[in-house]
Amino acid sequence: MKKVLMLLANGIEPMEMAAFTDILGWADLLGEENIQLVMAGLRPEITSTFDVIIRPNKLLADLDLDEFDALALPGGFEPSGFYDEALSQPYLDTIKHFINAEKLVASVCVSSLSLGRAGVLNNRKATIYHQVGGRRKQQLVETGAEFIDRPIVRDGNVITSSGPGTASEVAFLLVEMLTSKSNALTIRKVMRFPTPDAQWYHTAQVE
Repeated sequence: MKKVLMLLANGIEPMEMAAFTDILGWADLLGEENIQLVMAGLRPEITSTFDVIIRPNKLLADLDLDEFDALALPGGFEPSGFYDEALSQPYLDTIKHFINAEKLVASVCVSSLSLGRAGVLNNRKATIYHQVGGRRKQQLVETGAEFIDRPIVRDGNVITSSGPGTASEVAFLLVEMLTSKSNALTIRKVMRFPTPDAQWYHTAQVE
């Protein structure tokens, strides 16, 4: 059995969280190997973007991180207070723990900035939510990352992505890396998720 920690910061994007809960949940039920997803927060109750109230399964402080095979990081919105926790020391220390243990880390949208601030993207290829003006891109580059303008970027055991619309593909890639490509394809099929065409994986965010 594989075990995945999804770390939830106050102000997370519900759609990005749901991609992990649903796809890993289906993989646990119908896949070739069980995948247990544990949702943990820095507090017992968080308010997500758009005011959805979420109660994590566990508090981060109560967990033994060595029990987990991978870390999943949904992103969130700055006006909802996402960075207050997503850039906090406990959050960053968790990222460092997984990277130092050479385990998988999968991030969606702006949570790649947390990876950068944790100091784990230096000389790694990565992406982030990018708009005209490039504020988030610049913040990521300042952490030492090499920005790649693609929907999903994988550099070794680290996955970064560019927005909510990539969350399901990040989750499928995580299933593939934890188990097998054939297993991820099977779960995609039973969930009725189409496979993006080859061009999608090379689409720039700002034309």
